[in-house]
Amino acid sequence: MSTVTEKAAVASGYRAGRTLPLRVELVRQFKRRRTLVMGGILAVLPFVLLIAFAVGGQPGRENGRVTLLDTATASGANFAAVNLFVSAGFLLVIPVALFCGDTVASEASWSSLRYLLAAPVPRARLLWSKLVVALGLSLAAMILLPLVALAVGTAAYGWGPLQIPTGGALDTGTAAQRLAVVVAYLFLSQLVTAGLAFWLSTKTDAPLGAVGGAVGLTIVGNVLDAVTALGHWRDFLPAHWQFAWADAVQPHPEWSGMIQGTAVSVTYALVLFALAFRGFARKDVVS
Repeated sequence: MSTVTEKAAVASGYRAGRTLPLRVELVRQFKRRRTLVMGGILAVLPFVLLIAFAVGGQPGRENGRVTLLDTATASGANFAAVNLFVSAGFLLVIPVALFCGDTVASEASWSSLRYLLAAPVPRARLLWSKLVVALGLSLAAMILLPLVALAVGTAAYGWGPLQIPTGGALDTGTAAQRLAVVVAYLFLSQLVTAGLAFWLSTKTDAPLGAVGGAVGLTIVGNVLDAVTALGHWRDFLPAHWQFAWADAVQPHPEWSGMIQGTAVSVTYALVLFALAFRGFARKDVVS
């Protein structure tokens, strides 16, 4: 009897899976000012580095060692790799934390969250749509940076192989494949930041609190990773593996570090995403 009553209470033609379509949420988020500003910052960074190298001259060697930065002007591929290197530690954290931390909290701060749920949009569907769009925008941000850097670097330094600091080079085709692997790894390694921001977004009505909390905890992880006294405990910190992608741009790539880094980040992310869905399903939404 209860099942019949529940079915009768559902409006004819209502399908929970069709509420809040991904394309609608994507258009809403893409038109927001913070999305455009973040995209502009990432697109401008290669030009800033180009001007810096033009003003400062060729990168110099430090203590006689050749680093990836020293090869920045060797080719467009090297310039793109350097842009990823200087951004991976902090800059690429910002768009992930911003897009994922501003999801639910922004709706709550606008007092529109309860109206979305009253539409009715099921809570799980609401979170799923927002999470998929947020992760999609985060991935787009990580792809935008090397693409612009590759175009700018090729125009300035020419199209050529990726020069490896330790010696040797990767031909252009192989270099493009390896850079794609690097971007994929960076995205996977940032899933823990995405999970933190998304979970915090379901816990607060202040978007800046969720974004700032995720960025702050990521910084704490970087600080802890610098504490060598922790020994092997650092292997459980996502920050410990954030530059493991450097092994992919070698003549003979080493995958073990990236596999471990991906496993750690994805594990943390799945736990945080699960906490977000579980907590939001039971939350008393009044905003």
